[in-house]
Parts: sequence; C-alpha cells; structure tokens
Amino acid sequence: MTGSDKGGGYTGAETTGFVSPAGDHIEGPIDLSQILDLRRPHRFPVRVLGEALVERGILPGDILITDTAAEPRHGSVAIIMVGGEVLVAQLAFRRGQWWLRPGRRDQPPVPVGEDTQLWAVVAALVRERV
Repeated sequence: MTGSDKGGGYTGAETTGFVSPAGDHIEGPIDLSQILDLRRPHRFPVRVLGEALVERGILPGDILITDTAAEPRHGSVAIIMVGGEVLVAQLAFRRGQWWLRPGRRDQPPVPVGEDTQLWAVVAALVRERV
C-alpha cells in the first residue's frame, strides 16, 4: 500500500492464490450474553470487590455471573447475605449442615445460621483484564 492509497481496510476480495483452509473454522462474533445465558431473568452479573476468594482464583474486579434459581452444591461459590452483609463464599455440606468456607485456608469454616440467606450460586466468571 502506498501513501496515496485510500481504502476502508482489507476485505479479502483482493486475495490471490489458494483459499485458506482455516476459513471453514472461523467463528463468528461471540455473544457473551448468549453464552452466559444472561437473558434469563434469574441470571445477574456481580462485580467482586474484595479478596475473600483470591486463593480460589476469584480476583477483585472479576465479574461473577450468578444464578438465583440454581440449587447450592458442595464446593460451589455463592453470594450469601449474613446479618445484612453481602459475602462471596464457597459452600460446603458436612455432617448434615451447610458451612461457609472462607477463601483463606487458615480460617475455619463457619456454620450457616438463621441470619444467613443464600442469594445466588455463581455459574461463571468473567475477567476483563488478564
């Protein structure tokens, strides 16, 4: 291309030679709303503010895709409300009772009490910066 060329960019129409065999495998635009199922009324994105689950790989600024209709499972991460405070915690089911496992291994699990409400289970994680 010379300095006098004007154009709107490469369209592929000027290609000579063989067609790329990879052309059949090019994916179209990625729709995160569809992949993450955000059109469902019980799916919500929630941004992480603290460092409670850094050891689990959940970093401040990450976006958790939560599902308020999902059933809690042992080992899942959930949004919990305890005494009016919103927390992100890993769930554990032991000895017939639910427990909240803190992100740091040096802290003991906390039994789920009467003042604890499960708001949503985390279904996916979106990270804006790598």
